[in-house]
Amino acid sequence: MGSISSRENGTLFFDFRYLGQRCKEYTKLKNTPPNKKRLEQILARIEAEITLGSFDYAKYFPDSSKVALFNKRKSLTQAADTDSPLFKDFAETWYSENIVRWRKSHSQMVRSTLDNYLIPEFGEKTIQAVNKAELLGFRAGLARIERKDGSKGLSNERINHIMTPLRMILTEAADRYEFTSPWRGIKSLKVPRTEVEPFTLEEVRKIINAVRADFRNYYTVRFFTGLRTGEIDGLLWKYVDFERRQILVRESYVAGEMTTTKTDGSQREIEMRQLVFDALSAQREVTGHFDYVFCTGKGQPLDHNNITKRVWYPLLRLLDLKKRRPYQTRHTAATLWLGAGENPEWIARQMGHTTTEMLFRVYSRYVPNLTRRDGSAMERLLQNHF
Repeated sequence: MGSISSRENGTLFFDFRYLGQRCKEYTKLKNTPPNKKRLEQILARIEAEITLGSFDYAKYFPDSSKVALFNKRKSLTQAADTDSPLFKDFAETWYSENIVRWRKSHSQMVRSTLDNYLIPEFGEKTIQAVNKAELLGFRAGLARIERKDGSKGLSNERINHIMTPLRMILTEAADRYEFTSPWRGIKSLKVPRTEVEPFTLEEVRKIINAVRADFRNYYTVRFFTGLRTGEIDGLLWKYVDFERRQILVRESYVAGEMTTTKTDGSQREIEMRQLVFDALSAQREVTGHFDYVFCTGKGQPLDHNNITKRVWYPLLRLLDLKKRRPYQTRHTAATLWLGAGENPEWIARQMGHTTTEMLFRVYSRYVPNLTRRDGSAMERLLQNHF
């Protein structure tokens, strides 16, 4: 960080670093509080422009001997830029090299981000010419985009998802072409903590009793296993072990194809409670001759978007329940297990979490209401003994 210092003759000078060089630029201003404050304001602008990559040495110190030095370095950098590929070309290379390790749904999301945001913005620039000021300006622009519903600005979470491939592309290019990534010092936007809206046990009972008969088993299993949408839609009979009363989570149905689970930790064994055991036993009478547990009349996996629109949302309207995504069935399972006093480590395993950290971070505020473990037990203990 730079400073404003005083020479022996009582005049002030700038002392800062630029492109790895220590720079001292002298003035004729006397060391007085107003003069020092004025130069400190100028120094703050200089350091901000250095951070953004827009600093022009000659603009502030036109008579300095360092102007020629930095102009020479800038011309060498620009010459190197011409040897680096266009952003759009390197982005395509990076995409083709990485697609083999991504799930189909993730590769589609990255492809969409490249086509709709990154290539239109940076495509015609050389990869080495992209600077920090442009990155921050691009991100600020995303916060002002008009949405389909007329509101302004993408959410911080959505912006972070768009910026992540951009960061990865620039980091990889900087490593291959030996330049400093302009991403240095840019942090992700803060995202509010995920708020879950689980159903109460009474609401679950109403839903199970009122849902269409051909989907009663489906939603019973969803509510009392914590399976993700892709996991229950891709559940195969070969992964249902009635003898050990376990559901083996090994694959998931995402973006129209069977694929591996979300993470390695997502591969797990879910214990069947009696309700789930009975529901799957009844379902076996209906679809046991197909591969998929829950499927169409032709044995094909369910289209979850179609089921959500035709079955789930109309059911919530019928019961006068708040509109919530079907994924809340997973959150409901976790809160009901916690409320019943199940071991948190066991719940984490059922959910596919490697630790209990996420469990307590996401669901902790629901536990006191369900279990009354909110200090009242200690209060009763004290009253009984004192």
